Amino acid sequence: MTGNIYRGQAGLPFSSALRIYEPLEAFPAQQQETLRAAGAGQGSRAAVENAELMASLGRITRPDGDPFPTGRTDLVRVVPAPAKQASAGAAHDAAESGSGTATADQADRLLYCPSQLVLRAGLAANALMEGIHGPLAQLLIPEEQRDKHQERIDEVRAHDGVSRVHTRASTWGIPFSWFCLFQESDPTDVVESEGHIVTVRIRVGIGKALERVSYAVAHLAMAAPDLDMLEDLTQLTEWLELFHPDSVVELDYGAVADKVYPDDSPLDVRLGIECLAEGDMTGAAAAYRRLASRWVPIRQLARAS
Repeated sequence: MTGNIYRGQAGLPFSSALRIYEPLEAFPAQQQETLRAAGAGQGSRAAVENAELMASLGRITRPDGDPFPTGRTDLVRVVPAPAKQASAGAAHDAAESGSGTATADQADRLLYCPSQLVLRAGLAANALMEGIHGPLAQLLIPEEQRDKHQERIDEVRAHDGVSRVHTRASTWGIPFSWFCLFQESDPTDVVESEGHIVTVRIRVGIGKALERVSYAVAHLAMAAPDLDMLEDLTQLTEWLELFHPDSVVELDYGAVADKVYPDDSPLDVRLGIECLAEGDMTGAAAAYRRLASRWVPIRQLARAS
């Protein structure tokens, strides 16, 4: 299945994702059973990724010209809770039940990240339309299709309530602000197939991620308040604060991992911020040059013919 993913990605834009996985109790009651059932029935992570890729390619070739997902087969990614979180959750559940002990099922707590393709596609279309007007906008996404998709969005919100968007996506490279959330010691999965790296996934508890981004915001606010990255980090902080304190944050490199991994970007971003805070402009410039040499060629591919 993993090999299918790698072959299917050939020729497509590099796409990376920042995802939040929450415990089941963080979701509305009416959504919990759906998530539990979807997570149990989807099989391996590779199967989920392959299904999502094939569905996206299928939407591109629809004869009716509707590029939007219908939401009928929305996928769910599932990861086990880190050991400390699982133990804390199990202890809490045991206390609530009055048993005084945690069962094996409670210890093996799972965290869920719904794809939310209907909501995310609507947000992406709105962002695209903000910069495009007139006949070109109608050609790219006809108004009747946008109106039809708005009905799907309204239906999802009516069913699940006002949903937090659990996934942020980026094409042709990873925003430097995302690297502030991670360190080289964080748990990392390297997925390989046919001699290529399919993706790299790094995870960290949301508490640690918030500590790290707060550290970066505080130092940049003092040393470089006009830096665009400061605004990105502020928005990132506001987003992370929407989620359950037992959540996990995952950076999924996607196919770009095959071009850049092993990747020192989290270290270089951290060193750059520390150098700025210490007034070491030479060190900050050196860190930025390392980042640029790694990521500028990737971003230039977006304009390659």
